[in-house]
Amino acid sequence: MNEGKDLKKKIVIAEDDPISRRLLEVFLTRWGYQVAVATSGTEALELLEQADAPRLAVLDWMMPGLEGVQVCRKIREHKDRPYTYILLLSARTQKQDLLLGLESGADDYLTKPFDAQELRARLHVGERILQLQDSLMEAGANLLFRATHDSLTGIANRGVILDTLRRERSRQVRAGGSFGIVLLDVDHFKSVNDTYGHLCGDAVLQGVSRIMTASVRAYDTVGRYGGEEFLIVVPSTDEAGVLGLSERIRHAIESKPIATDSGEISITVSLGLAVSNGFAALDPEAMLSTADDALYRAKEAGRNRSEMGVRETAPSAPVVEIAPSKAGCL
Repeated sequence: MNEGKDLKKKIVIAEDDPISRRLLEVFLTRWGYQVAVATSGTEALELLEQADAPRLAVLDWMMPGLEGVQVCRKIREHKDRPYTYILLLSARTQKQDLLLGLESGADDYLTKPFDAQELRARLHVGERILQLQDSLMEAGANLLFRATHDSLTGIANRGVILDTLRRERSRQVRAGGSFGIVLLDVDHFKSVNDTYGHLCGDAVLQGVSRIMTASVRAYDTVGRYGGEEFLIVVPSTDEAGVLGLSERIRHAIESKPIATDSGEISITVSLGLAVSNGFAALDPEAMLSTADDALYRAKEAGRNRSEMGVRETAPSAPVVEIAPSKAGCL
């Protein structure tokens, strides 16, 4: 956030007249701005397209290379960049000139010779607009994160992880190959809550999430499936790859007690696996059912183990979408 504030105090001035340019530089420096100077529209555009470009700009209308309105248009073409507040300077006073400048993407317009205090006031307005926009974007990002991530663990929520499973199955239908899932359940989790309390139980779930996230590949997706159950979607892998990942996670959780306010708690997990490939192409519901059956067998066999699910089906099995009612967010 401090970096964003620093960028707002940086400003580009583009003016080919040396006297006007020096006057602008003196005033802006006195008001606490870090000034980057350009003598043409082309130089101004280069400064404003840099990775750490200032978010404020004062552009003269008439300049060598590109005119101020042309710079405005090119800057507004970058929809994916942070917004730049542009103040256009010109000796033109006709209404149509003002409208043209604003339609080109300028935020404000000041006629020359300018009044220093009016310039300062309008730049303050620009700073407030940038701060408001940044706040709105941050709020939007927070809302999006909360809508797509589990509030306790910070990993993908149920809706997102099931959507990831559907998309991976759709990719397999188009391109072939294989992929797998891992359904993980914390062993004796009710006993943890009953013995240590729900806050420690929450800490255990957070610890399990961290270990899983650290154990998977960058393009695997870890999500909370429900309660103490987690689902991992593992693209581009076969049975050996899914089993290897499952055992890596199981061993990492078993070998490292999880720190809580009540001390370190040792836990184990049971894991059910399912793979969809050319020999047994499974739709999302079938994969979840297969992994769930395998998880049940792991529990019945004594827990703290991985079990591979077995499901025979034709390679041309149709895609069956998961009902929305089953994919609600946690």
